[in-house]
Amino acid sequence: MSPSPGDPLEAEGVLNPASGRTEDGSLHLLPRLVAEGNVSRVGLAEVTLTDGVPTGVTRRGVVLAPDAGWERGKNNAGVEDPRVTWIESLGQYVMSYVAYGPLGPRPALAVSADLRDWRRIGPLQFAYQPDLDTDLNLFPNKDVVHFPEPVPGPDGEPAYAMLHRPMWDLGWFRPGEGVHLPAGVTDERPGIWISYVPAAEAQADVTALTRPRHHRLVALSEHPWEQLKIGAGPAPVRVDEGWLLIHHGVSGNMERFVAQQQNVSYSAGAMILDPADPARVLARSAEPLMAPETEEERSGTVPNVVFPTAIEEIDGVRHVFYGMADAHIGVARLERTG
Repeated sequence: MSPSPGDPLEAEGVLNPASGRTEDGSLHLLPRLVAEGNVSRVGLAEVTLTDGVPTGVTRRGVVLAPDAGWERGKNNAGVEDPRVTWIESLGQYVMSYVAYGPLGPRPALAVSADLRDWRRIGPLQFAYQPDLDTDLNLFPNKDVVHFPEPVPGPDGEPAYAMLHRPMWDLGWFRPGEGVHLPAGVTDERPGIWISYVPAAEAQADVTALTRPRHHRLVALSEHPWEQLKIGAGPAPVRVDEGWLLIHHGVSGNMERFVAQQQNVSYSAGAMILDPADPARVLARSAEPLMAPETEEERSGTVPNVVFPTAIEEIDGVRHVFYGMADAHIGVARLERTG
């Protein structure tokens, strides 16, 4: 998918889609549509399949725009980078997205039964956790994805779990404030965290998903291709070994508080999370599964980016949809080699 010429809502790119299927089984993407001024909306686009291969899209309009006051600042606005998970036990799609509001990027949730009509259930409100000696609500946070089914919570009870990525440097908001790390964390690079909501609470009231607790660190950068930071990609997929998590890693030189970086490289790798304790990493890729190679991946709003955000099975084959250089959307076949 590439920007439609002449469409002002796509003037600065289409990228980083979520995905899902409508009631007739048709595969759809929910792309981030970027208008002039870096104002983002979430669209809906039906995927065209040719012999089981995604080859294009038919646009179906906009399903979420920065209409709520907390999604807009005086000089910015946006609903960005949606990730969508169908949670069967809730009977709904759950969308996480980044609300670009007065205090910068904040994670928020919306729900839908059909991908078309979305109901905001609000920004995330992380429960206070004394052992962290901080308030997670102070920090910008992105890359929120939900597991598609309840997992064992830290207390042993079933819980809906979400991965997320807090960013500890508050200097963007208050110059000179700098980095504030939670207790026990010594590496200031943004990494992947997990938080939980008791399944019974969310099944009684879906808005409980906006109030996660039991926050734990899952993974930090380990390898050169992810030296600056890592973040979750599509919702985890259950495989024989555990939960398969496709993640992105960033390397290069990053300028502080610049939205559209020009000297970094985003690649994609994978982890296996323990099904008995999804905060535990069983294995992870030492080398990227995919790195920027094609012209569309190497040249764009932010060059050298592959940013996976959705995974779907088509005729028994898994496909990963990803942002290309913050300007286009591509798709890759995910094949098992061992």
